[in-house]
Amino acid sequence: MRLTKKSARPAGQGLGITRRQFLQRSGATTGGLAAAGFLGNSMMQRADAQEKTPVSDAAIETKRTICSHCSVGCGVYAEVQEGVWTGQEPAFDHPINRGAHCAKGASLREHGHSSRRLKYPMKLENGEWKRLSWEQAIEEVGDKVLELREKHGPDSVYWLGSAKFNNEQAYLLRKFAAMFGTNNTDHQARICHSTTVAGVANTWGYGAMTNSLNDLQNSRSILFIGSNPCEAHPIAMQHILLAKERSNAEIIVVDPRFTRTAAKATKYVRLRPGSDVAYVWGLLWHIFENGWEDKTYIEQRVYGMDKVRDEVAAFTPDVVESVTGVHEAEMYDVAKRLADNRPGCIVWCMGGTQHTTGNNNTRAYCILELALGNIGKSGGGANIFRGHDNVQGATDLGLMSHSLPGYYGLSEGAWQHWAKVWDVDYEWLKSRFDPTEYADGPPMYSNGITVSRWIDGVLEQDENIAQRTSLKGMFYWGHAVNSQTRGPEMKKAMNQLELMVIVDPYPTVAAVMHDRSDGVYLLPAATQFETTGSVTATNRALQWRDRVIEPQFESRPDHEIMYLLAKKLGFAEELFKHIQVNGNEPLIEDITREFNRGMWTVGYTGQSPERLKTHQQNWHTFSFRTMQAEGGPADKDYYGLPWPCWGNAEMNHPGTPLLYDTSKPVKEGGLTFRARFGVERDGISLLADGVYSEGSDLNDGYPEFTAEMLKQLGWWEELTSEEQAAAEGKNWKTDLSGGIQRVAIDHGCAPFGNAKARCEVWTFPDPIPKHREPLYTARRDLVEKFPTWDDFESFYRLPTLYRSIQENDVSDRYPITLTSGRLVEYEGGGEETRSMSWLAELQQEMFVEINPALANDLGIRNDDMVWLEGAEGGRVKIKAMVTPRVARDVVFMPFHFGGVFEGESLASHYPEGAQPYVLGEAANTATTYGYDSVTQMQETKVTLCRIEKASA
Repeated sequence: MRLTKKSARPAGQGLGITRRQFLQRSGATTGGLAAAGFLGNSMMQRADAQEKTPVSDAAIETKRTICSHCSVGCGVYAEVQEGVWTGQEPAFDHPINRGAHCAKGASLREHGHSSRRLKYPMKLENGEWKRLSWEQAIEEVGDKVLELREKHGPDSVYWLGSAKFNNEQAYLLRKFAAMFGTNNTDHQARICHSTTVAGVANTWGYGAMTNSLNDLQNSRSILFIGSNPCEAHPIAMQHILLAKERSNAEIIVVDPRFTRTAAKATKYVRLRPGSDVAYVWGLLWHIFENGWEDKTYIEQRVYGMDKVRDEVAAFTPDVVESVTGVHEAEMYDVAKRLADNRPGCIVWCMGGTQHTTGNNNTRAYCILELALGNIGKSGGGANIFRGHDNVQGATDLGLMSHSLPGYYGLSEGAWQHWAKVWDVDYEWLKSRFDPTEYADGPPMYSNGITVSRWIDGVLEQDENIAQRTSLKGMFYWGHAVNSQTRGPEMKKAMNQLELMVIVDPYPTVAAVMHDRSDGVYLLPAATQFETTGSVTATNRALQWRDRVIEPQFESRPDHEIMYLLAKKLGFAEELFKHIQVNGNEPLIEDITREFNRGMWTVGYTGQSPERLKTHQQNWHTFSFRTMQAEGGPADKDYYGLPWPCWGNAEMNHPGTPLLYDTSKPVKEGGLTFRARFGVERDGISLLADGVYSEGSDLNDGYPEFTAEMLKQLGWWEELTSEEQAAAEGKNWKTDLSGGIQRVAIDHGCAPFGNAKARCEVWTFPDPIPKHREPLYTARRDLVEKFPTWDDFESFYRLPTLYRSIQENDVSDRYPITLTSGRLVEYEGGGEETRSMSWLAELQQEMFVEINPALANDLGIRNDDMVWLEGAEGGRVKIKAMVTPRVARDVVFMPFHFGGVFEGESLASHYPEGAQPYVLGEAANTATTYGYDSVTQMQETKVTLCRIEKASA
């Protein structure tokens, strides 16, 4: 409830204009979508608020923050009075959301003052939750961690981080894990977009969204495959609808369900779950057959398209219809729409990534865009909408089991680079790791266990794990375990651990789904509104958040908790060597500056705290159409300095709004494809042929820049003497002076080279993407034609099963295909959003969507309670929603629920007062085994199940 009337806001604070003024000026009462600038007339009506008498004469302070739900990056004005968050407004002058809010965004204020939050540290003792002081909690947890480290080695403890961290906290936890001596650290990106990062980065260099949400306005066609922005990214829809209105864009939705996004489309295609590659190859069959591909673009900028043609030739219309369920006429129609309406882009989300073949899917999407010549063009691109507010940033900052910050990998050179950035002795850092030689190599240089497989890291026999022992302790730090597959096995793994620590503003399902009576600690973390720092939106743009309120109850910011633990574990001095600590809280800006010093690979070096704060305070100066500042203190910068923002902050690079756009100089945000894969393959050049960035002094392809290359070009003397000393023997990503990047860019060149995108990834199990049937499939006739891989003996330290599961035919008992996805009301595992009172009103029950024909066959009616049993035996008791949204042989469940397990309510297991308003079965109790062949992404989008009516 608002405590004061609007007119009480002090002059110069808060919104530039009020909601009422905005509606009057925008023409929203008379104009259409374009006139209003975003939402249509029917979605916005004038409403005059009743004037209220102020309850307090205290001044209202207005803070600028960013929504903490999806990755769109909506700006929010938070109003604070006497330390209390009293009101909020969507920022009408913000260049991304421009005054729009979704239901989740409108609930943000409740995060600050929710009564359902954890209020103080607790531990489970003899089955009861006992209150602790912070000192007790850190002491007890630290003692147990040190005991496990001494007895079993540093790899016995898993540091599971969060896409809800800000960039600084994500970076700090990865550095923390490194200094603890383990690569057993990860976060949610592993189970949402790791296959995107692997597939896209291995196609053209960087594993991220190429364009921006705003640039969608310039698209003439948009293909959504496995993406439902109406529910998952609602405010992105304003840009999509503007493309439809302004550019007459074709909106094509390919999905197993008729979604809310499909209802807004010009074309909907129902796809059999798990057949994405076959579908894309079917489109390319028609594109190649009719000569619609961009031949010049392919010749100049693409390697390996001829091998794609060979693979596509086998996917004739009859084969494609058999595999995907899509008729030839439908395939031709979509292919022609895409060919006739360029530039066009493709948008995908977890519907495309969460498969055993996820990396094949994402590479196929990229290849389609390359064939049409859409990459590196405004209105084109591969636009990957990320899920959590900082899943992009947490990934970039290296919170992963296979890399260091900036995607440097785990090689000795990568570790030496970061040891130098951290100013610690490399041999000391090396000594922190287990001295045992693992099957995958020395533990410091071998990939850790992924979050998707931590369950197996606990349950697998020691002799089958490529580390000294199984996992003994788990930190669940801002992570919803109900968003992971194989619920029954997860419960078993939790029961087997010696230590469980949940660090979160809310208790999460991890606190209640086990059968333990002790060994579980709850540490109340502050929300992102109780700290400050940067966050990276889905378009690679960084935004700064103000601290809205002080940490509530006894919660503490995540980076402060890391400091307390590091101090107890004995390496705080090294961890914070160049980071100021005020009391117990590290200075966020110092952490930003530290990763600025080291992340040259992806250009996280130019976004200083000062530049980001300047952007934050001048939202109104950035164009809603181009994202570029028009005058003001950030003139010509692109909003949020989307990476790569080359060089140091003093270089004033504006950021890169469109990846691989050669029409602009690199100095102004242009770019080529990255020369990441060498210069030649089988005698064929991998460098670009006759294309280069505007203004480049090198008018053809070229390799990545090194000190030696500068010397050969005669550009070495353009470095200062200090830069020469730092750059000697280095390359563009290890030269800490930034001199190599600066000189390359002065000559109009991309520091990472100028190469061709590649369709063939010769280091992957399938160099050219292939359709492979899911491990659990009802189409047994297709298994012989499109089988999965043989089992992997060791992968991320664990054996991974493929053929041995697929060969076990369970389709007679489990004939129904099960898929899962999002709801607009909730986000992630739902623990936060189901604890928001008015969001909880909007969706109070877990459910399964069942086609009317299937429901009739099973004797089920709408609102009946049913048992859904997955193909590995996990069961959920849920309500039936009978709807034609899904096909006759497919059912759908949302994955945001928890707090009920196989029919049993866990309400009494929560600490008193911390139970979410809404509880429900977790979809992933019924999902099954299955992991991507490159990243270990979990399979959630296609498995098998059976359904029966529940007895009364």
